[in-house]
Amino acid sequence: MPLQNPLEGAAELCRLDAAALTTAYRNRTLSPVEVAKAAMARAEEVNPELNAFTFIDHDGALAAAGASEKRWAEGAPLSQVDGVPTTLKDIVWVNGWSVRYGSATTPARPYSEDAPSVERLRRAGAVFIAQTTTPEFGWKAVTDSALFGVTRNPWNTQKTPGGSSGGAAVAAAVGAGVFHLGTDGGGSIRVPASFTGIVGHKPTFGRVPAHPASAFGTVAHIGPMTRSASDAAAMLEAMSGRDIRDWAQGAGQLASLDRPAEIDLAGKRIGYWSTPASGTVDPDIAAVVDAAVARLSSAGAHVEPITLPAEGLLDLFHHHWFTGAAARLSAIPEADRASIDPGFLEIARAGAAYSSTALVLAQVRRGDYGAAMDRLLAEYDFVVSPGTALPAFDAGLEIPAGSAFARWTEWAGFSFPINLSQQPACVIPCGFTPDGLPVGFQIIGARGADASVLSAAAGLEVIFSR
Repeated sequence: MPLQNPLEGAAELCRLDAAALTTAYRNRTLSPVEVAKAAMARAEEVNPELNAFTFIDHDGALAAAGASEKRWAEGAPLSQVDGVPTTLKDIVWVNGWSVRYGSATTPARPYSEDAPSVERLRRAGAVFIAQTTTPEFGWKAVTDSALFGVTRNPWNTQKTPGGSSGGAAVAAAVGAGVFHLGTDGGGSIRVPASFTGIVGHKPTFGRVPAHPASAFGTVAHIGPMTRSASDAAAMLEAMSGRDIRDWAQGAGQLASLDRPAEIDLAGKRIGYWSTPASGTVDPDIAAVVDAAVARLSSAGAHVEPITLPAEGLLDLFHHHWFTGAAARLSAIPEADRASIDPGFLEIARAGAAYSSTALVLAQVRRGDYGAAMDRLLAEYDFVVSPGTALPAFDAGLEIPAGSAFARWTEWAGFSFPINLSQQPACVIPCGFTPDGLPVGFQIIGARGADASVLSAAAGLEVIFSR
């Protein structure tokens, strides 16, 4: 049976979705100011125990909410998400905020520029209430750092919420805001979504612009973390578009984000990916996800078992991830490295040991794998899998105690392969382990097909809630 839902302690205002809030703003039955106050009060209430926020921007949020209230009163909102309370991960630039990347090696000074995703949310009228925690430089799939401490799972505070967008996941789960910006370089949106029972969407690469470029290169994505697929879609639309500062986006146009009202799963061809690229699946996770897949079949979908069209993906990902860590470390003076997470130092040194030839060959291998994944998603409407191969484990650890794993990547075998291939992937909750911990369900689509993936996620939310 599940433990107490983290939303149980939240005020009713903190449980509303974006559509309900903006309808109430339009009807003048709610004010963005009172909603922002409730969201910040919720953040303050939970933070001593969960440690999900680096700071709460009371003055900035109330000023933005007041401006939003005036726009709604005048019938001139900036967008359909004007006034929605939003958190931002401590890894994206925010004008006026200190952004530390979870590291004591970074300066505690306010930035004077918004990242493109933040700029777009601001232009849409989102109200930035707080900054959320990340491990140092977002390097691992749990959330703890020497600078801000250990972030904990609201379903069980002895457990990790996952990472690296762990603070954002906790904020969503407890009702401290509606929109939560996360980043995902190897599962950093989808792992914490799985561990905390929320929705996390890693968009098609290039859908959301990034600046400055991530040291981890083109495996790194920016996306929404919310409590519903409809909120994820609304947030993604606000963040998306071309930005000239992001050369890696390319100049082409991605498919529209306009979603069908619903997707009828009957007749859809779905591949079930049940064996991770590394590690094995916990039996409790397998049982819950197998039951969810059976419900897809009952809805009329044609579900077939599949395997990924490549081997050696863990090594391939390490070539990209570890060399990215080496690049990040190279910018930090040797004298400033004493406080850095030892695990980050280890992977950075491993990355520095790769030859330039090995890295180029890894890029070629990645291209072959990505093309094979494109072919696979041309054959299937969707691929589905567990969100993670295991449930949340003890907080403060990179790997489960007593496991044979050496690094977080070894237990994240359902997430990092989709960073390599850049398809959109959305995780939604689909049940609970016998210990009451959430289990995530991943839906993967063809590159550009974010709208279809999010519509399928919304349909599956209904099916899984019955």
